[in-house]
Parts: sequence; C-alpha cells; structure tokens
Amino acid sequence: MKSRNDIRNIAIIAHVDHGKTTLVDELLKQSGTFRANEHVEERAMDSNDLERERGITILAKNTAVQYKETRINILDTPGHADFGGEVERIMKMVDGVLLVVDAYEGTMPQTRFVLKKALEQKITPIVVVNKIDKDSARPEEVIDEVLDLFIELGASEEQLEFPVIYASAIQGTASPDPDPSKQEENMESLFEAIVENIPAPIDNREDPLQFQVALLDYNDYVGRIGIGRVFRGTMKVGQQVALMKLDGSVKQFRVTKIFGFIGLKRVEIEEAVAGDLIAVSGMEDINVGETVTPVEHQEALPVLRIDEPTLQMTFLVNNSPFAGREGKFVTSRKIEERLKSQLETDVSLRVEDTDSPDVWVVSGRGELHLSILIENMRREGFELQVSKPEVIVKVIDGVRCEPVERVQIDVPEEHTGSIMESIGARKGELLDMINNGSGQVRLIFNVPARGLIGYSTEFLTITRGYGIMNHTFDSYQPMQQGQVGGRRQGVLVSMETGKSTQYGTMGVEDRGVIFIEPGTDIYEGMIVGEHNRENDLTVNIVKAKQMTNMRSANKDQTTTMKKPRIMSLEESLEYLNDDEYCEVTPESIRLRKKVLDKNEREKSAKKKKYVETN
Repeated sequence: MKSRNDIRNIAIIAHVDHGKTTLVDELLKQSGTFRANEHVEERAMDSNDLERERGITILAKNTAVQYKETRINILDTPGHADFGGEVERIMKMVDGVLLVVDAYEGTMPQTRFVLKKALEQKITPIVVVNKIDKDSARPEEVIDEVLDLFIELGASEEQLEFPVIYASAIQGTASPDPDPSKQEENMESLFEAIVENIPAPIDNREDPLQFQVALLDYNDYVGRIGIGRVFRGTMKVGQQVALMKLDGSVKQFRVTKIFGFIGLKRVEIEEAVAGDLIAVSGMEDINVGETVTPVEHQEALPVLRIDEPTLQMTFLVNNSPFAGREGKFVTSRKIEERLKSQLETDVSLRVEDTDSPDVWVVSGRGELHLSILIENMRREGFELQVSKPEVIVKVIDGVRCEPVERVQIDVPEEHTGSIMESIGARKGELLDMINNGSGQVRLIFNVPARGLIGYSTEFLTITRGYGIMNHTFDSYQPMQQGQVGGRRQGVLVSMETGKSTQYGTMGVEDRGVIFIEPGTDIYEGMIVGEHNRENDLTVNIVKAKQMTNMRSANKDQTTTMKKPRIMSLEESLEYLNDDEYCEVTPESIRLRKKVLDKNEREKSAKKKKYVETN
C-alpha cells in the first residue's frame, strides 16, 4: 500500500497548563509558516477571549506547518475533561500524538484521560517533556511516571517504544538529551521526530471517497462547516455527493467550498485527497460522525462516539426586580435562539424545552462546560437566571447510577487528614496515597460527581490555597444513598430593596461573611452574605444611620469594615442551593432566593417539610 510521505497528521495532548498551545506557537514560528514581518500573538491558537483569559483551550483547533518537504497537520486539543468529547473524536483524524508533560508536575489526571483515548485508537505516541528549563525540573522521574502510565493503560509493545524529546516551548528550544544545558537553539529535533516516527497516511486516492466529520464550525456566510479527514478517495468542489446521516437516512448535496489549513488561516482549495484534513461547506444539516461518500458508492465509516452530558442546569428568563436593567437580550425568544445556535457547534450540549416557554433544561459535560456557555452569553449582552447544577442520573441494568469522578489532590502533608475527612463526608473512596518525602502528598480518590459540586471553595479553605485538585470523569456507578456534599451554611437574605450602606453592612458583619460592597443596589430576597450558622437569616443591609450630632458623624468615618467576599461566576454556581437562583447579566452576578418574599418562603418551607414527613 502506497503512503503519502508529504503529509503527517498529529494531535497534541496534555493536561491543562502543561504548555501545548505555547509549543504549537513555536512550531508555527520556526517552520517559517508566518512571514518575517507578520505579527503573531502569544498562544495564537487560543482564539476566543475566554481561552486567552483563563489560559485553557476550550475548542479543538487545527493548523498546519510546512517543514521541508512535509506538511504537518496539527490538532490542538482541550486538556480539560469537560471537553473530552472533542479529544476522542480528534484521535480518529490523526496517526500520531505528541504527549506534552510538564518536567516538574509529571503525569496528571487529564494526561491520563487524553492518553487513554489515544492508546485505544492504536496511535503512535511521541513524548515531549516540556519546561525543561525550570529549576525544579525532574525529567528522568517524569519519564518513569509516563512509562508507568503507559503500562497501566495497556499500551502495546510498539507504543511503549516511544521517542522522547525534551523541550522548553517558551524558549523555543528542544533536544533528545535530558540535560538542560544541551538544549538545541531550535525545535529541529522535534520536527525530525515527527517526520521519522509518525506514520504517513495511506494514499488510496483512486478508491471511492470517504470523508468523516469530526468537528463543526459555523459561519454566517456559508452556514455549517464540517471539519474532518478524507480517509479514502478524492473530493472536488462542485461534486455531487451523498451524506450518510447518523439515523441511517441519506441526503445528497453539492460541495460548494473546500478549505485546507496553513498556519492559522483557512485556504480555499479545489480538491482534497486521502490523508488531508479539510473543512467543507454546502451541507446545512451535517453532524459530527457522519460520512460523505459518492452517490453511487455509499459506504459509511464507523460512527464516532460523543461523550454524554453528566450535569444539567435550568436556564430561565430573568424575572428579578432588576430584570432588563443591564442586558441587551432578555426575552425568551432571544435566549432560546442563542441556546439553539450553540448546538450548531457544541455536540456535547443538550437543550430541552419544558412546560414553560421561559425555562430550558441545559445539559453539558461539567461545571466548566456550562459556566463557559453562561459567561459567553453574558459577554454578548444576555441576561438570564440559572439554577443549581445537578448530576444526570442514568438507569443501567435496572440500577440507578450516577457519574463518579477520579480526583487527584496534591497537598502539603499537614492537610492530608482534613482532606481525607472532608472527601469522606462526600462519599469519596481513597484509591491511592503517594508520599515521595518532599512534604507534598498525592491522594487519588473516586468521588460521586455531586459530591464535588461546591467543593472547591471548601478545598481552598482547608489547604489555605496550597492544594491542587484535578478531576476527570471515571464511570457511572450505583447511586450512593443519602445526602452527598452540598452547602452546610445558611445565607444572609436582604429584607429590603435599596442601596446597601456601610452602617447596615457593619451591623450584620458579625453574623457571617458579606458578599457585596456598600453602595450596591439590593432587592428583597437577594442573598447578601453567608450566615455563620446552618439556617438562613433575613437582614436589613440598606439601613442608614440617623446622624444626631457632629461627633457621631465623624466617629462613623473611623470604623473599618471587613473585606467582602466577591464571588466569580463559577463560585456562584457552585454555591447555589436548591431554593436559589444565580442571576447573570452583562454587569452583575447576583445570588437570590427563588421565592423573594420572606413570609412566602417560610410558608413553602413548612409545606415542603410537611410533605416530606407524611
């Protein structure tokens, strides 16, 4: 069988923050893909504002670099488990992977997660030990860890013979030698390792066409765009083809445009042949996993598996007293249109209608997946409310099962006991404990996903910010009985509408932790802080001080207030209880009770208690 030696298809996989996007930047620069005078931003592959701010890759992206006679197609994959569905599909499009591992941190949960997906597809790996220039780098030990991980994940003999390149992506240097002083001034050795070790695609361009879609994009001018690989044959612009749908039906259409990739640009091309990674437009109704074939020779490729959602939230039209003040898009029609348009490109998302036209159930891969959707919506000018995230329970062989996460925690030794106790309270099971004598302990648990909702704040408090926690989906397991996780403290709820005052705030400071600054607009039923007991407490935080004489007026200025705890969107979502909403607008994130009136709340709580006891 003939091979196409002019091309290599690889994916880059790594744990969050191990430097793969920076590595791609360097490969782009050093291959001469950019003109000498062309300005290239740092982390050029992270094109979305949120990706840049958080330093994570959310969407898989493809680029291509030219190295001597070979075009190297590179897919940069998300490292976070919430976007694992993307990783799995990309493995079908490539023949090799670069596994990037931090020279100090070593293998992490997402390293394990993405590597498992690659090994299952029988893909050829190259290991890149990055950040070799760090003082704390320990390359030999890290390679031992990687080897152990390969063995544990059932790698084949050939996969265990992986080549290793030691690199510093930030410096743009690489070398096959682990000694940092022997770094070569460029990435030449990495390019060479790719060309020598990654198999070239088979050249079967004379056979009937098979093109499979692995990613979706959307463009206002050409509509839906299917990105994927030509596995067999040739595709030409203007060709009449058959699209073999997931439900077994077949649609015919004409290929209007084909795009190839070079650098960060899409380039229009007239034809693509076996082994090429391309984007195709002209099909309104194309979905991930579907196969494009000639009309006269319809033969579908195996369907790609898409990760099922594990978490769901209710999205509602904002109905708080401040609704419509700050947002541009507030109606149910606009919110529904936006959610449906997200489905065009996000295959792991589900949006279900409910009995009410103002309420939708949105399911995703995890808290990060859903919070990024909400954050994008608020930046676009949307205003909405969301409920507490809940895990999706499945019935498997007649047994109710819930998602379980594999959690890896690195903490200073003195916090080990309190971490084990707090995870035990959330029905976690200790799988492994590694103490390498450096004062740091690595703990590995299996924990029900609902036990992790809201845990990160407690975790940071226990470890005083010195702990690192990473988790990734493990499996569905029989449901644990009883309450798992959840918030223990009650909240401070405003009884009045108005502006919060310094005097009012200081009057309730000793009752708990305040969430807002003085001068904030408040409405009745809004949550303004956390109570230091388990019950909710209504407080008057808008109360102004009656000034009687000069002395007290001046005295008021000398008192100092505690700093309020301002919560991010993720923290707010994690914090929610069943009877609360998070109100999200372009300018504010507010927590509120579902029932704003205090008497009504008490009535419904009594009613609920009565129903539960009878």
